[in-house]
Amino acid sequence: MLAAIIHGLILAFGLILPLGAQNVFVFNQGASQPKLAKAIPVILTASLCDTILILSAVLGVSVIVFTIPVLQRVIFSIGILFLLYMGWSIWKSEPANFSQKEAAMSMKKQIMFALSLSLLNPHAILDTVGVIGTSSLQYHGVEKAAFAVSCIVVSWIWFFSLSVSGKLIGNFDSEGKLLKIINKLSAVIIWSVTIYLIIQLTQSF
Repeated sequence: MLAAIIHGLILAFGLILPLGAQNVFVFNQGASQPKLAKAIPVILTASLCDTILILSAVLGVSVIVFTIPVLQRVIFSIGILFLLYMGWSIWKSEPANFSQKEAAMSMKKQIMFALSLSLLNPHAILDTVGVIGTSSLQYHGVEKAAFAVSCIVVSWIWFFSLSVSGKLIGNFDSEGKLLKIINKLSAVIIWSVTIYLIIQLTQSF
């Protein structure tokens, strides 16, 4: 069982480490919120969504969905459109001083965006299904459960750490100058992921 736990920890960390759209958004909200507590909605939403995806992958539910080519293309298309919008939304945002109410997203908007970036992001879904789901096939019973829990724990710790890191940077950037640069880089990363998905989608036809 120890081997399954270590495998889950290393695999999940390797998958979640790259700066994808979801990571960028969590970090961004940690930096822009006036208090770390106000970033809790995005942390919880991203973590819960990842938990659902991981469990679906390990239990084999999501594999069934991706055996239907038409449904896969629909998910890709919706995800691409959303990522384009998300990138533009972050690019044009102007960080205000943290004393102003407009400095960060509302709880409702945080949850909506985090849900969309997690569940409508084909790149994240394919990573979870293709890598975690496939890797879990070698385990059974308690070992499979331990593998899944390990992946989930990494996800929760990672999103909390990202938000804290964002907040620490935000504390040194009261005028929002650094956050403005981060926003631009965030948008570029999101658009890069989108281009990659568009290439994958066109190749699948």
